[in-house]
Amino acid sequence: MSAAGIPRGWEVVIGLETHVQLTTRSKIFSGASTAFGAAPNTQVAFVDAALPGTLPVMNRGAVERAIRFGLAIGANVRRRSIMARKNYFYPDLPKGYQISQYEAPIVEGGAITFTLADGTTKAVRLVRAHLEEDAGKSVHDLVPNVSGVDLNRAGTPLLEIVTEPCLASAEEAVAYARALHGLVRWLDICDGNLQEGSFRCDVNVSVRRAGEAKLGTRREIKNLNSFRFIEQAIAAEVRWQIAELEDGRPIVQATVLFDPASGETRAMRSKEEAMDYRYFPDPDLPPLVVTEAEVEAMRAALPELPEAKRLRYVTELGLPAYDAAQLVTDRAMAEYFEAVLAAGAEAKPAANWLLGEVAAALNCEEKSIEACPVTPAQLAGLLARISDGTISHKIGKTVFEALWQGEAASADAVIEARGLEQITDAGAIEKIVDEVLARSATQIADYRAGKEKALMSIVGQVMKASGGKANPQQVNEIIRRRLANGG
Repeated sequence: MSAAGIPRGWEVVIGLETHVQLTTRSKIFSGASTAFGAAPNTQVAFVDAALPGTLPVMNRGAVERAIRFGLAIGANVRRRSIMARKNYFYPDLPKGYQISQYEAPIVEGGAITFTLADGTTKAVRLVRAHLEEDAGKSVHDLVPNVSGVDLNRAGTPLLEIVTEPCLASAEEAVAYARALHGLVRWLDICDGNLQEGSFRCDVNVSVRRAGEAKLGTRREIKNLNSFRFIEQAIAAEVRWQIAELEDGRPIVQATVLFDPASGETRAMRSKEEAMDYRYFPDPDLPPLVVTEAEVEAMRAALPELPEAKRLRYVTELGLPAYDAAQLVTDRAMAEYFEAVLAAGAEAKPAANWLLGEVAAALNCEEKSIEACPVTPAQLAGLLARISDGTISHKIGKTVFEALWQGEAASADAVIEARGLEQITDAGAIEKIVDEVLARSATQIADYRAGKEKALMSIVGQVMKASGGKANPQQVNEIIRRRLANGG
């Protein structure tokens, strides 16, 4: 078995098609709302329901968001693109076709860079990103033995982002999906809400014998809306395909679903090709034309992008590559980090606290960094008191908890109110050390016998006796000096 969990002698080839719901308030071809959670069929304009005689009108905001994405990934943004009709029948598709892009998408090429768990980076090439409308939703569980259709989602603007088949494991696929998810949120073109279906992945998986140049037959796993399901679905599909081929059965191209309960994929229907959809330019929509001036204005308005920020954190701030990569997974987290630095904190301690204590507290209460009760200025003040020796790191956690609960307006106020200032007076520390050494004959003997852990036991007793206020470094130095002198 390889490190990626793939049986030796086999290679996996993966490509992703991701449907990103754009953050416009209205639909791509109508003024109906895109807000989530409304009662069924209450956000449907005439054009969404395909009433005869109604005509689509392109939403400028959707186009701008697509261009913003293209510029961010270094892609070619077409100055003239075409909307097409993708023909197929399904109950939740009122027109009998979906308005999408085919031969002339608005974004072509580009790449997204992501970081794996071992710190290595990889760039995934994109084929295209094209605009399209979402379909409605078939509902099967409201009334027994009856299916309904909710058209609230029909016409919601999507950007479909398609990679080259160049990912080699489930780990890489998930890392790419996370990077893409972070980027579209960073650009504010998608809210990234997986539970509400704002970010959905279709995963194409094929296997082949190691060293073969020809791609194997792919199967497409539809509508995966969690990173965990992406990983599990790929693993299940790879196992199934390899088992089929080793038993002498060919893989048939198909669309499949992943069942989280069983952990297995199952075929839903044979996979359609482009010719099955009979694409042709939509006669109701003229070519989508954007000017050079419009594109350049959007380029100038782009924020600093995650990859550029990551590199800056490493080269200018001296952060480890892992820390930098974690900080730029979320734009709000990066902005909070930079606000802590602006308030006077040093980069490495700030990164350690953000990725450690702050992240843990946020996860525990299921809060986002935007809702963090501790402000950047408060965290910077806390780090300053740890840095100058006023409090230890351990006491710092106590101060952080107090700030989190709103006990005081600053770290200094908490320290003063609770009397947490660290004991740095050498005479006071020596007195406590002498008291502890007087009752630690066994630990002293163990230390002199070469057992370093015994020293840590004595340090722990001194810290406990001081109520955690003694300076740990001074405690360590005084104990070593006492023991070296025969104390």
